[in-house]
Amino acid sequence: MAAAAASWLNSLKSAQKTALVQDNRRKIHYTFKDGREMSEEYDVRTNELVIRRWREKTKLGGGSVWLYEVGEQLAPKNLETEGLAESMSNPILVRRDTKKSLQWRVRNLPYPLITYDVKVDEEEQKIIVRTSNKKYYKKIEVPDLRRLNIPLHQQHISVAHANNTLIITYEKPKELLAFEAEVLEELKKLKTMKDGDVDCKQS
Repeated sequence: MAAAAASWLNSLKSAQKTALVQDNRRKIHYTFKDGREMSEEYDVRTNELVIRRWREKTKLGGGSVWLYEVGEQLAPKNLETEGLAESMSNPILVRRDTKKSLQWRVRNLPYPLITYDVKVDEEEQKIIVRTSNKKYYKKIEVPDLRRLNIPLHQQHISVAHANNTLIITYEKPKELLAFEAEVLEELKKLKTMKDGDVDCKQS
């Protein structure tokens, strides 16, 4: 295992963790030594990652707002926040992964596939999305590859468009697949509570 992958795996192993199975998802909560928190949710049937989000400790010691790396927050509709909601016509970028690929979906992009240019910026190590009509431009970071020091390569990218949604698929490198398999093995060792259990001891 490469040095960066070994270092990150050690960070995961040494973090305080709780595990819970609820609503057909395995939910893992990590608290790292520096106070950062990471929350992950896996589909219990497929072991696919559904949500990964992060929270930093604030200066006052509390938790900040959760920032989603994978998945999205499904906010309930209510009258108080309805007026503050994002415009439904704005492009919305959401990452949804599969077992073999990292995948981003940009909703509310009605232009045909030929409009989009999706390229890896090798210097910045980001995926750049731009349209020929100059209506959309986005730099996409890939933090899990950055943590493992795995470089982005153009040949891993494929692009599709359907239902006003641009779908960017990045084939997972073998190094990432091996690392994810290692993490899943570690998670199997955790004592996992079921919904309704009272004991919440951290490991």
